Amino acid sequence: MKRQELRIHRQENPDTLKDRYLIFWADNRLLGLSITYVVQIVGLQRITHFPDSPAYVKGVVSLRGDVFPVVDLRQKLGGNAKEYNDRNCIIITKISDSLYGFIIDGVEAACQVLQEEILPVPHFYNESLNGCFSGIVKVPTESSMEKIIFLLNIQKILSKEEFEVLALAER
Repeated sequence: MKRQELRIHRQENPDTLKDRYLIFWADNRLLGLSITYVVQIVGLQRITHFPDSPAYVKGVVSLRGDVFPVVDLRQKLGGNAKEYNDRNCIIITKISDSLYGFIIDGVEAACQVLQEEILPVPHFYNESLNGCFSGIVKVPTESSMEKIIFLLNIQKILSKEEFEVLALAER
């Protein structure tokens, strides 16, 4: 089965996108990212290695005339490198007028998360990852267990210096 690309339609009213999240897997965790940052999702592309970069920076991709850096989100969050498979894909995001790609382990769904459903992240957990999580959401399942989704603050997933260095890669 050929992977489909997902494009976010910006014609929608921004208020309708505000509470929408893309839910996906990275390093055996369910993560959520506000759809307002997502440009599109594509399958893995040919990545040109970025010299002298941290292991989580995989390089740059050229896609439809845009060149942007790609980060392995699993590794950035402290997970080990793993061989990619057909479920891996790249979430292309727009942050401060620059494009960044994040390799993830697979997409779960897109859904609405209301502000009142968002719980604070335990202090010790968020501190170890530089505050890159904005909250957690508990989702009931068919069993008695709940799924926990960590909501990403994508603007804090990389430090200001990392964003500045990676932004140079798209020029």
